This record gives sequence, structure tokens and C-alpha cells, in this order.
Amino acid sequence: MDTRRPRQTIHHYPLRILLIVPVLLALLTGYTLYLHSDTNIYMLYSQCHARSRLPFLSHLPLLGTPSCFLVSFFQEALASMRTLGPMAAILSFTAALLTVTTVEAARICNSPSILIAYPTGPWLIFNLVGGAIAWELLILPAFFHRSRAIIVARARGTAELAGPADPNFGEAMRHLAKVAETIAIPVAVALGCVVPSIVMLVLDDPVAIIAWLFFPVWVSLIRQAVRRVVLALHTERWHATFHLESSKVALVGMYAVPILCSVVSHGLMVWSLARGDDRKEMTRATIKCVVINIFFVGLTVLYWLFVEAGWRPAALMVVASVVLGPGAGICIGWIYRETHVDPDRSVTVVAVGASGDEGGPSEETPLLR
Repeated sequence: MDTRRPRQTIHHYPLRILLIVPVLLALLTGYTLYLHSDTNIYMLYSQCHARSRLPFLSHLPLLGTPSCFLVSFFQEALASMRTLGPMAAILSFTAALLTVTTVEAARICNSPSILIAYPTGPWLIFNLVGGAIAWELLILPAFFHRSRAIIVARARGTAELAGPADPNFGEAMRHLAKVAETIAIPVAVALGCVVPSIVMLVLDDPVAIIAWLFFPVWVSLIRQAVRRVVLALHTERWHATFHLESSKVALVGMYAVPILCSVVSHGLMVWSLARGDDRKEMTRATIKCVVINIFFVGLTVLYWLFVEAGWRPAALMVVASVVLGPGAGICIGWIYRETHVDPDRSVTVVAVGASGDEGGPSEETPLLR
């Protein structure tokens, strides 16, 4: 008999059905970017190709033109007091989303998935190449696929009666692998992402932009370094697994920086939008592309919350985003999400055939049920 507490999600569809929306969002993202692109963007690329911008970058072999274009793109997007606030809000949202995905990377249940457990690569693809499309076609499908794999592992584990086929699905599945992550992750995000973002906003300098573009690398390196230092204290407590949401202190410590950044940047955005419009045509063109990208990332994350936890966390994310900024919205929505998915203390497995499904889990197994 299935004695689990009923899940509150409203979705009962197989994975291939759930992925229709991200694919449609990716197509819509590409179409919207194409629709709103103008000659200024092409001129910017042409200037880099002609090596008339940023000579130290544009003269590099092979990567000179695209790297010059990418750095020049963000430099132009920041070249206005009117865009300072929106860019700050976008960067705070990025820091919040990075915190969420890094927390998920540290959870025991996600360790078998390379794309989730090692987020540096996907984040670099998002930042340097793919934009919102990387989220829609790469990152979100990886999380959905892992959720289904956990369901399959649960059913097989009970059916075999010899322990789970996947050791990462049991009572500690939502635990962080180490208590040390409660220190390593927020420090890494603060130093590796937030600090470069602030420097880029203040200086609008090509070197600062280059440093920011590689923030996923800095976050990964700092996280590993801090974790090693903490674990080197040889205190057994830091080596244990840990359920983040069971500790208010750890939860506040994890999300305090991105939420604070979101609140400050939200106020800055309101202030900057109330100023006179000092944007030049190139700045208008570039900031438009940035906003379109982050808007579709936000829609993708909203859909993610909606699928895995139902409408309440998704609605809370929207409300909190309006009041406190999009960065705070994703953090608060994600914290609330944990109360709407299988909590650790009630995780059990269902024997194959227990619900009349003699065939066991398959490709048709719903992602969430």
C-alpha cells in the first residue's frame, strides 16, 4: 500500500509531454529575439569583425570577433544610468538562480546527474552562448529527467527487496551531501558572482565584464576551496549530511545574500526608471536583448516550480518578485517549494504493481504524481 502523504502537484503527465513547454519557450525565445533585433546589433558585431573595437580582444585568432562582441554587448547595455537598475535586478536574479541550482547540485539525490551535480558547464553555456535557450533545452530537461529517475529507482528498490537500485533515493535524498556546503555555497556565490557583478555595474569596464562572464568558474573554485577548508577542521559535524530546510539559521544564511541583493537592486531599478531616458540607440538595442533573455528564463523557472510543486509556490514567486525583486522571488518560491515535494521524513517507495501497474515504471511514468 502506498502510505505516502499525497503530493500537491497537479501534473500527471509523462516526461515527453512536460518538455513540450520548454521546447515551445525556446522557439518563442529565438523568434522574439529575431523580431526585436535591429541593425545596431549587427553593426556591433561588424565593428568587432573589422577589429575597430577592443583591439586586445578582437585581434585574437578565431575567438577574437565573438569575444569582442560579447564584451562590447554588455558594455553597451551598461552605458546608461537608465539601464543601471534593470541590469542590477537581472544580475541579482542570476545570483539567486545560481544559488538555487548550486544547492540542488549539492543534494544527494542529484549526484548521479552530471548536468545538475556539476553546474559550471551549463552555466557557462548559458552565460557565453545559449542564454535562455540553454535553460529551456538543457538545464530544465536535466532536472525533469532526474526527477523521473528517482521515481523509477524508488519503485525498483522496493520490488527487488534487496535495497534500492539507486542509493540516492532514500530518506536523505533531499539532504546536502555535507554540512560544509551551508558555508561553502553562500560564500562562493557572494565572492564568485555577486562581487564581480557589482564591479561590472560600477566600472562598466571590459576587464570587469570578462571577469563577470566567467563567474560560474569562480563560484566553483571558491566553493571547492571553502568546502575543503571547512572539512579540514576535522569536526565530524561538517562531514555529515544535512537537510537545509530543517534549519532556519542555515536557510537564512544560504539565501540572505541573493535576497538582499534583489531588494536593493529592485529599489535601484525603480529609481533609475524614474530618471530621464539617457540611453543611446546601441544601449536600447542591447538591453532589449538582455531583458528578453532573462524574461524567458523567468518563465522557464516559473514553469519548473509549477510542474514540480503546483501553483502555490509559482504564485508566491510571482508576488515576491513584484514586491522584492525577481531574485528574492525565486529564492522565496524555492524555499516554499520544499513543503510541496516529498519531504525527507515521509519518503517511502511504492512496490511495482502496488497501484495496479504490473509493468512497473517506464518511459510513460509521470514525472511527478
